[in-house]
Amino acid sequence: MAEARFAQDLMCSVCLDLLKDPVTILCGHSYCKSCITGCWDQEDQMRVYSCPQCRQTFSPRPALAKNTMMAELVEKLKKTKLPADCYAGAGDVQCDICTGRKHKAVKSCLVCLESYCQTHFDRHEDYHSRKPHKVTDATGRLQEMICQTHDKLLEVFCRTDQKFICLLCLMDEHKNHDTVSAAAQRTEKQKRLKETQRSFQQRIQQREKDLQQLREAVEAHKRSAQTAVEDSERIFTELIRSIERSRSEATQRIRDQEKTAVSRAEGRLERLEQEINDLRRRDAELEQLSHTQDHVHFLQSFQSLSAPPESTDVNDNPFSSLSSFDGVRESVRQLRDKLEDFCKEELKKKISDRVIVPRTRNDFLQYSRPLTLDMNTANKHLRLSERNRKITDTGTVQPYPDHPDRFDGVCQVLCGESVCGESVCGESVCGESVCGESVCGESVCGESVCGESVCGRCYWEIEWSGRGVDISVSYKSISRKGRGNECVFGYNDQSWSLICSSSSYSFRHNNIKTKLPVKPISGRIGVYVDHSAGTLSFYSVSDTMSLIHTVQTTFTHTLYPGFRVYSGSSVKLC
Repeated sequence: MAEARFAQDLMCSVCLDLLKDPVTILCGHSYCKSCITGCWDQEDQMRVYSCPQCRQTFSPRPALAKNTMMAELVEKLKKTKLPADCYAGAGDVQCDICTGRKHKAVKSCLVCLESYCQTHFDRHEDYHSRKPHKVTDATGRLQEMICQTHDKLLEVFCRTDQKFICLLCLMDEHKNHDTVSAAAQRTEKQKRLKETQRSFQQRIQQREKDLQQLREAVEAHKRSAQTAVEDSERIFTELIRSIERSRSEATQRIRDQEKTAVSRAEGRLERLEQEINDLRRRDAELEQLSHTQDHVHFLQSFQSLSAPPESTDVNDNPFSSLSSFDGVRESVRQLRDKLEDFCKEELKKKISDRVIVPRTRNDFLQYSRPLTLDMNTANKHLRLSERNRKITDTGTVQPYPDHPDRFDGVCQVLCGESVCGESVCGESVCGESVCGESVCGESVCGESVCGESVCGRCYWEIEWSGRGVDISVSYKSISRKGRGNECVFGYNDQSWSLICSSSSYSFRHNNIKTKLPVKPISGRIGVYVDHSAGTLSFYSVSDTMSLIHTVQTTFTHTLYPGFRVYSGSSVKLC
């Protein structure tokens, strides 16, 4: 016990582990040198440095010197070789008596309603040695085993009311009810347990068979789709080449006809011009002759000049070869319309359009799922609350331990759940239990085959307040360390981000920013992802769903919701 308390005094409150290279700051608290240095590095921009425990501030930044005495104590403690697994971790029941860092509980007392580590349990047993208390293996369900009315152990099962009761309840409101001991009820239910298990196993086998068949059908469907795509690409390529050949042939025919018609017309033009020149010459000679006074010359010349020159007219129509190409244009236009109609109508009949586009909020909500913020990714200036569903930029460093997934330079956080994984069938392995309930009151498996939506569609809503936030989706592979573009949502090809302020919206991906014409009307934003279709949409949620922006792309990896929070702002998952 003394060793445990001794160890607690030598713990760093930042990393919650034994001090490493211990230093003591001006207020008297001790930390690992690397831990306090990391905390103060985060506060460099504010020029004010604080103690993570008592919040006392210092300016300028104090120099750190090794605490030799504390280091020697740590080394001494290490030599005692305390077991590394004596402390309570995630999922362990904590000792209710330990102060500071809690040890794992090994037993729970059903009389004292407390759980004890081995050291405190030994003391408990010594103290109650004359009249031992009823104990059980350490459990976090102590309160569920106690009557809330009489604060006594639930030892009796009332078959009339189908609930557990204590002995005082049996003498009071459950008097004359059909009751048995909890052990007797357990024995009876134990018999049914085997039957239920057999039913479950049969159901599981059938579901696994269905699952395998569906997987094979999905694979066959994918192969058929791929073959159809490849064949369609090949046929359309051939069609495009055929159209190109037809276009080239039509162009050549038009040019040949143009050349022939123009050549004939140019010969006719030349003859017409020559005939006009002859007529003008004779007209000039006749004009001159009309003024002569010599009667003999007039009569002699008039005979030859009055005969008209030979006409260039021919029997065929000189304009027949210069007809319009309107018919050709109309034929090509009709060909285009028929091809477009075929693509729109005939292909649509063969390829069913099964993409479901939500219209109302209720349509969207059928794709919603609970999300939580991942503390291991949260920047140390962000405070998580409300069961890791709210994040706030407090401007102060939080005592989070170092973690490789943490954003250490940008005030960002990712959710722990992905939003676009796909399952084969979207149903649980066993479906439902035979009797509608499981043995323990929960579902048999609790999740679907993969816990995700069938079609890769997911919807979630958030509420934000303050200066502004970035609402994002990101691949898990986004960089976490530093402040470069590779770490910031929207500044790289790993993430997509809607930037929200009180006066405007904008969108950023791969460091390309797009200003959006939509004005903010609500602090609640809905996000809809269809991973397979490659769509990401943001909606303003009030009495109606108002589209802010939609992105059409191709997602190559699993997506995770993420948020960047500006100073004094907060985001809450609804």
